[in-house]
Amino acid sequence: MRAPAVSAAHEGVDSVADDVIGVGIAGFWHVHAGDYAREATAHEGTRVVAGWDADAGLAAEGARALGVDAEDSLDALLARPDVGAVTVTTATADHTDVISRAIAAGTHVFTEKLLAPTVAESERLVAAAHAAGVALVVSLPRLSQAEIVAATALVDAGVLGTVTYARVRMAHDGWLGGWLPERFADPVAAIGGAFADLGCHPAYLVQRLIGARPAQVTAAYGRVTGRAVEDNAVVVARYDDGALGVAEASFVTTPGAFAFEVRGTTASLLFGFGREELIGKGGALGDDWTPVALGEPVPQPFDLWVAAMRGAADPSDNQRAAVELTRFVAAANTAAATGGAVDLDPEGRS
Repeated sequence: MRAPAVSAAHEGVDSVADDVIGVGIAGFWHVHAGDYAREATAHEGTRVVAGWDADAGLAAEGARALGVDAEDSLDALLARPDVGAVTVTTATADHTDVISRAIAAGTHVFTEKLLAPTVAESERLVAAAHAAGVALVVSLPRLSQAEIVAATALVDAGVLGTVTYARVRMAHDGWLGGWLPERFADPVAAIGGAFADLGCHPAYLVQRLIGARPAQVTAAYGRVTGRAVEDNAVVVARYDDGALGVAEASFVTTPGAFAFEVRGTTASLLFGFGREELIGKGGALGDDWTPVALGEPVPQPFDLWVAAMRGAADPSDNQRAAVELTRFVAAANTAAATGGAVDLDPEGRS
């Protein structure tokens, strides 16, 4: 699906600069609301024009920080003639309702992960966006990180042989340092804890490195700080051919950490284990650990979104990855809650 180019009318095109799309901030619940607003401000094709949140206090605070209007309802935000697109950073539990209403209004959507709490809801949102000609893009930014781009290129080229193991870890000190809002501990609003938020990144990276849909998922969640949701998580994905993927997330690690390793039948890659550099060993990579050259930068998810709004890019791959990410996280949450393994209907390696 290619979203049609934005036209003047209710599609939010700036009356002064015909190629600038007006963006509304739908929700200030998530800590990345300000980050996406800054991306919209910095991008030559977009500008922030208004904000809304169901919590009037958050709406007023967020809009004031951005120097834009605060709307008192989502309907009012979507009805503004200068809003052609929204970034959705509400509580995850509200994504389905907010995104559905935006799509129904013909408004393009860029959303924080997860796309929706369940696979069925995610699939319905994607189908609705296709039917409406709306550009729907989910923020999966680590796929654009230079080290990941280089690693996946080597995997795709077969330089590592067959990948048998991949491990990705993301962690920070949000609940040790006291900077992560307490609302992230609400199991209903947040649809979980560390894994449903930060763990999404390791999850979709494991899926990209080994395969979109494993055969089975198991999980162990820990509560170091005693909150209602996990602040420490390790999830293991087993694939039909015996490959294993490990996705880890933590809100109680200091200093923060991003690290990954990819092991294949021919060669291996490491990043972040005491060395902020991608290194490789084996096969064509040589007999000793050696730095791996990084390629040119690739577009970020926000860039994909703007291009899709203009009909210059197809977000279907992003949408498929977002649906499979929901499947992975939902399986992990079920596995952790039941103490058992969750079997999936595997698609095989991607």
